Amino acid sequence: MSKVTIYTTPSCVYCRMAKEFFKKSGVEFVEHNVAGDDAARDEMIKKSRQLGVPVIDVGGEIFVGFDKEGLKKALDIR
Repeated sequence: MSKVTIYTTPSCVYCRMAKEFFKKSGVEFVEHNVAGDDAARDEMIKKSRQLGVPVIDVGGEIFVGFDKEGLKKALDIR
């Protein structure tokens, strides 16, 4: 399965939804809280050219926001 990295903030509802989706689907992920980590925030902006969260990196494919159907396809989840 592809490596999954999610860039989040503590107050982001869609970030929580994405993490819950990953947990329920058995997808391991690395989380970076961009509210408290300047390096992670800079990395997120470089990857997505966005300031909004969540930004999700699935093996190099970037998703901005919680795109459940797109993530299911990228992760081959039925």
